Amino acid sequence: MNSVVSARNIFRGKIQTLEEGVVNAKLDIELEGGEILVAVVTMDSVRALELAPGRTVSAIVKAPWVMLMTSGEGDKAHLSARNILPGTVKSVESGPVNAEVTLELAGGTEITSIVTRDAVTALGLRPGARASAVIKASSVILGVMPEDRVK
Repeated sequence: MNSVVSARNIFRGKIQTLEEGVVNAKLDIELEGGEILVAVVTMDSVRALELAPGRTVSAIVKAPWVMLMTSGEGDKAHLSARNILPGTVKSVESGPVNAEVTLELAGGTEITSIVTRDAVTALGLRPGARASAVIKASSVILGVMPEDRVK
């Protein structure tokens, strides 16, 4: 069974760790490119999806939920977002108001973000520029396929 969703960012990965809480659980997911993506989901979701270390999942993040960040030399950002994934701008497609920016991470994973054209200019986003995708762990939606059993 193949699913189609409207989100631009759909990553496959394997759950490395699952830390259970009373209401939510934190999961570290190793993406196919080797990057770690942190997700926070409810304990109800953990049970319903039978999430456990070793389980393959699809992590879904809508492009408008992906923030982009650049920094100058010596700058160090302090953010509450758990996912700060450094990469290189692969492409910038500008529209009248917004732009679609695609980053390629070191392992080859691509992440697409929708930002304003003003942000593209202010951050100096252009192919080849270094930037980081910033994603809150609570913005990651997880899904599983029946054939992705824990091995």
